[in-house]
Formats: sequence, structure tokens, C-alpha cells
Amino acid sequence: MLSPDAPILLLTTGGTIDKIYFDALSDYQVGETVVARLLEIARVKRPFRIEEVTRKDSLELDDADRALIYARVAAAPESHVVITHGTDTMTETAKHLAAIPGKTIVLVGALAPARFGESDASFNLGMAFAAAQVAKPGVYITMSGSVFRADRVVKDREKGAFVPRAD
Repeated sequence: MLSPDAPILLLTTGGTIDKIYFDALSDYQVGETVVARLLEIARVKRPFRIEEVTRKDSLELDDADRALIYARVAAAPESHVVITHGTDTMTETAKHLAAIPGKTIVLVGALAPARFGESDASFNLGMAFAAAQVAKPGVYITMSGSVFRADRVVKDREKGAFVPRAD
């Protein structure tokens, strides 16, 4: 378990959690992260540090982006890391991070932008923040009220949810 004064690193990569709707374009685009604001609204007192890695939809992430995310996590002095990420390729990025030893890494996203009143973003971020504090070292995904080991989950696009991987 993480000591009470140990900071958590939050890396932002984009995804739906940070999307903005542009009415004139009838389009969503990834905007500036809202993570700090969500944690402020939640009155989080635990120390944390936020770094932006990318600002992309996860379908736009490539191997160079994943290498950059890996490098940031591996080089960080923090041993507990939360990564906001688009849900479509979250499990792929998680696979790349599995080789990092001794760190608790939690990937999290949203199915509706955080800027929407009925978004799952705040709840999911809170779950990720909590999971990062209590989970053993490894890579996890937290979505929709569940925490999954990243190597044992898939996104079921029909259900619009993450479910245990059937082996």
C-alpha cells in the first residue's frame, strides 16, 4: 500500500475523457486535459503530479507514442502511475507497459467526455486513483466500477464495456 505522502503520477494521453465537442464542425476533438480540474472538484489531498504525454484519440496512437509513454513511466520517480487513455487501444498500451518492473500502473478512460454532465470520467478517475494506491505492482485497467488486470481484460465494443478476457 502506498504511504500517505507518496505522490501519484498522472500521465495524460488524450482519449474521450478529454474530448471537446465542436458544434460548428459536428465533431469531437481531444482538448486540453481536465484531469487537474476533476481532482480539484473531488477535493483530492494526496500529492500528485500531472504530465501530458500526447493529446490524441487512442486510435491515432502508434508505436512511437507507446514507446514515449513507456519511457515516461519507466523514468518517473513515482512508483504509482495513473494514465488517462482512450478506450479503443488501452489494452494494447497496457501490453507495452507490462515489462516495467516494480510500479503500479493503472490505465483509465471514459466512454463520455468529462466535460459532459453525465460522464463516467470522474468516477473512473477516482477508481484509478484509489486502485493505484492499493494494488500490487503490475498493470491494471479500471473502468465502469471494476478493476481488471490489464492482461485479463478486453473491450467489448457491442456492450460498450470492458469485460474479463475469455481464455
